[in-house]
Amino acid sequence: MNNEIILLLASNSPRRRQLLALGNWKFNVTVSDVDESQLADETPKEYVLRLAQAKAMAVLEKAHPKNIIIGSDTAVVDGDEILGKPKDKEDAERMLKQLRGHTHQVFTGVVVYRVDDETMLTELCITDVPMRAYSDDEIKAYVQTGDPMDKAGAYAIQHPDFQPVASMQGCYASVMGLPMCHVLRALRKLDVSPKADVPLACQTLLNYQCQVSSGILSDGIAT
Repeated sequence: MNNEIILLLASNSPRRRQLLALGNWKFNVTVSDVDESQLADETPKEYVLRLAQAKAMAVLEKAHPKNIIIGSDTAVVDGDEILGKPKDKEDAERMLKQLRGHTHQVFTGVVVYRVDDETMLTELCITDVPMRAYSDDEIKAYVQTGDPMDKAGAYAIQHPDFQPVASMQGCYASVMGLPMCHVLRALRKLDVSPKADVPLACQTLLNYQCQVSSGILSDGIAT
């Protein structure tokens, strides 16, 4: 990797910062402020990719010519409905009850933008997320922690006490907000290599045996 190249993460999410750090790349963080309202007739795929691009472009004026900007957006999708961040505690309880006991999908779009030549790459990760049949009391206790309030779908998959997900086989990191093998695949196309074993580091951090990383990194179809 060219020592002058520094990644620029267009997000204030501590989870995305934690995940991007797994590659041991040099990176800075700049908060992007964009309107996350869904457009009429916009599909989940279109929605997350549009917002990922909007977040990346929102920090462009703060970027250095040697920066590679990474923008990402994650949406919880239940049937045809995109579940955003809850408006209040009652809304969080409603979402968690809606998701309880069945499988929904998480769409995460990633945009990687090289500033000096305006090269833009996009990645999309879709993960099936089966939720366990947690109780109403568990929902109330979790909502009282305040953790759901800044989360799409009103949950964090990694929460140590609530643990909302029964089991899954897709990309755990994507549900947290940044599918690292997709990021790695895009950066490789820009001749930017990690200084660590990203799949191993990701699985170690998340205590999760990933079944899709090899397919993603070999340009296979990922779920």
